[in-house]
Amino acid sequence: MERRATRRSWSETGLVWRLARGRCLGRGGMFLSTFEKQVDAKRRIVVPLEFRALLLGPFDGVVVFPSIEADCVEGGGKALFDRYTGLIEELPFGDPVRSAIELSVLGGQVRMSFDTAGRITLPEQLCEQFGLSDWVVLVGLGDRFQIWNREAFQAHRAAQRDMARAGLAELRAQQRAARLGAA
Repeated sequence: MERRATRRSWSETGLVWRLARGRCLGRGGMFLSTFEKQVDAKRRIVVPLEFRALLLGPFDGVVVFPSIEADCVEGGGKALFDRYTGLIEELPFGDPVRSAIELSVLGGQVRMSFDTAGRITLPEQLCEQFGLSDWVVLVGLGDRFQIWNREAFQAHRAAQRDMARAGLAELRAQQRAARLGAA
């Protein structure tokens, strides 16, 4: 579903920023919800205000790179960068997994600033790699978000729902068994 952009006053934008900062950023910030956005002829998309509010700071923008867990673009701010850096530093220098993560995440990162309309320009290589044209879906995943080809996301979301249902059913069965065993 398309969300229409609305013109917001500085006071409304400030309120969203204060709410996001007070409720989310104190706990690391959270990207939430799903948005469909149109890609223009110059590969620009409007980043949702809710996401931009979490990315304000010394670097007023976003980092994106090819996701290592799905066929999409992954993005975020300092919290995401810090999370991957911490993961990399846990592995010994020269470890093949460390090298693969460094190459995929750090080597694939592109830093982008927002223009005055709150847009970023998606790198041409990432658009070609993941078929990002016309309409994309931005999905908030806590400390990160993903940018998907709209059709690919629909299939991915259906598979993830099935996996979540099965996983939740298994977890509930384990919890019931544990309660019965403890009784």
